[in-house]
Amino acid sequence: MNNIKDEVRYAGFWTRFVASFLDTLFLALPVAIVIYFLSDGNWFDFSKYQQNIAYAMSGNADKALSNQPQMSLKWELLFEFSVLLVTVVFWRRWKGATPGKKFVHIKIVDAKTLKDVNNTQALTRSFGYIVSTLAFLIGFLMVAFRKDKRGLHDLLAGTVVIHEN
Repeated sequence: MNNIKDEVRYAGFWTRFVASFLDTLFLALPVAIVIYFLSDGNWFDFSKYQQNIAYAMSGNADKALSNQPQMSLKWELLFEFSVLLVTVVFWRRWKGATPGKKFVHIKIVDAKTLKDVNNTQALTRSFGYIVSTLAFLIGFLMVAFRKDKRGLHDLLAGTVVIHEN
């Protein structure tokens, strides 16, 4: 008798990468634009970013790196919280998927039951992204090397990303 987990197709690194890229375009970027305009341009100095790109393109990387723009912590926290909130809303509404995940036909589920994630798992997984990032992105790269394709954030939250049937 086959176990249901034997039939599961785990979503690999590149599929998840594409989903993440699409979510950046369709979720994070629109939120960033709204926050930037709400801050009246005070979130970060966009002109300084453009100046640094010009320095870097002209071969003056030292000047570009030493001339970093200042960011407003208040607006940055509002952006991060807004992206988290929008992501969790999509996970709840679309049963473990965001627009990017929907596009590539994958979803996040509980690792043991393969059922929908609960609110605790959703929040733990979201904050787990920070841990995965601070660990020199190793938390994300783990997906490429594990049989179950789980990243550090998945392990922390008890989740797994699978292909939809």
